[in-house]
Amino acid sequence: MVDTDVAVIGGGIGGLTAAHELAERGFDVTVLEATDEFGGKARSMPATPETESPPLHGEHGFRFFPAFYRHVIDTMERIPDGDGTVADNLVETDATLIASVDGPGQRAETRTPDSLRGWLEALRPAFAEDLPPEDVRFLLERLLYLLTSCDRRREEELDDVSWWSFIDAENRSPECRDRLAYATQALVALRPQLGSARTIGTIYLQLLFGQLDPTRPTEQVLNAPTSVAWIEPWLDYLERLGVDLRANTPARRLEFDGQQVTGVVLADETRVTADEYVLAVPVEVAPTFVTPELARVAPELGRIGRLETAWMNGIQFYLSEDVELTRGHQVYTDSPWALTSISQRQFWTDDEYDVGRRGPDAVEGVLSVIASDWETSGIVYRKPARECTRAEIATEIWTQLKAHLNVTGTTLSDDLLVDWFLDPAIVETDDGVENRSPLLINTVGSLRNRPPADVGVQNLTLASDYVRTNADLASMESANEAGRRAANAVLERHARRFYTPAEIWDLREPAAFEPFKQQDRIRYRLGLPHPAEVTQSVRTLTRRLGGRV
Repeated sequence: MVDTDVAVIGGGIGGLTAAHELAERGFDVTVLEATDEFGGKARSMPATPETESPPLHGEHGFRFFPAFYRHVIDTMERIPDGDGTVADNLVETDATLIASVDGPGQRAETRTPDSLRGWLEALRPAFAEDLPPEDVRFLLERLLYLLTSCDRRREEELDDVSWWSFIDAENRSPECRDRLAYATQALVALRPQLGSARTIGTIYLQLLFGQLDPTRPTEQVLNAPTSVAWIEPWLDYLERLGVDLRANTPARRLEFDGQQVTGVVLADETRVTADEYVLAVPVEVAPTFVTPELARVAPELGRIGRLETAWMNGIQFYLSEDVELTRGHQVYTDSPWALTSISQRQFWTDDEYDVGRRGPDAVEGVLSVIASDWETSGIVYRKPARECTRAEIATEIWTQLKAHLNVTGTTLSDDLLVDWFLDPAIVETDDGVENRSPLLINTVGSLRNRPPADVGVQNLTLASDYVRTNADLASMESANEAGRRAANAVLERHARRFYTPAEIWDLREPAAFEPFKQQDRIRYRLGLPHPAEVTQSVRTLTRRLGGRV
């Protein structure tokens, strides 16, 4: 039996963050991780045998850090790495390629502009010239609707409206639907018909504000695979703080006496006891820990099982040449499987991670791709990814990439392909594949089913990306914020007077809109609609009646 101040169940970003915050404040922390690797979905893993040479790495999906990620960046700045910190391993991107099978594609600058012309060029993809003017005006009105809505309207009204309905996608141009509706699927693996206007709209605005903030990089990536650049130094630091990191230690259940948790029972039936327990397991695993007794005391725990997941998984293609593409993301707007990618070697410094010295001698480039739509039929086998074998998935994604990139001036030929590594969470079955690491999605009305970090049980807190956070999106940022909130709940109960709480940041929105939000708070309390809701209703009705209103 292990006795500790705090037992953290789950070694992903949320669990490691809670451990970090508490260990820095002197708590004795034990982290119980079911697998042989810490880092959850963010970790990277050997993709080639370690016995042959230093291995190449594969990932669940590439990592990127937009400007509104503040909690994760702060944590990185506090992890020593060599003569600096892990945050020094972040590299700013320059541009995103928006690729299409019908033309050369568009280049969207992501580096912070330093001139008026630069700002106009940076914002052009958000309000692209290929969209009809009436669609651009309508989008601006919708974004202003969000920006001038009070918090309660967003949480209680806009969370119950889909992004598809909110942007009136049925009555927009096909170009607008492709750009603004389906583009969200590549970002959050969430079909616009299902995702809430509150979440998708908020994140869309945050990405836009990131381009307007000259004090922060619009978007950053790591200079090596995630575990090399971040997770491994983090684990080293946590161990120096005294954290007991226990891999291959799956927990099976929580013991609960009706008021508090009294222990964690492991798979081998041994027990871990603690003063405090932090449940930091994924959303699909959490309900297995919620007994009827726990759900009666904390009803929020019982609603976790109502949350929905989707598939958003990655594959790495190892190439005989370093095909750089843009120095940033590539978004394949009309790809059936909603693909995005990053050509990674250009960001990986040889002193941190020399691709040429790893794996097969022929490998010189790494193209990391994420597929976000596993329900739509592909172009090779004419079936969705769920129904394909792993090899068919690799062939299908490679073919969709070629169909887009080979019209942009980049030649992606079969003789470049040395090997591929598909996320091992995708496991073959008799009917295709299953996903053992799905992603939480913010569906319409799901906010009411997401618990706070402090659920009202005397000594139990939650630290995972399904916890209610300001970031409000299944991501490293949300998991990190949840871990901080869990740590603060522990501090509140045990040591409030002696320790500064972990910092929590609100999402930044322009102060100029605050007076309008205050007015909307009054309107909402009075049961009145937002002024833009009336405008939308009149415009939509006019269009549907052919202008006869």
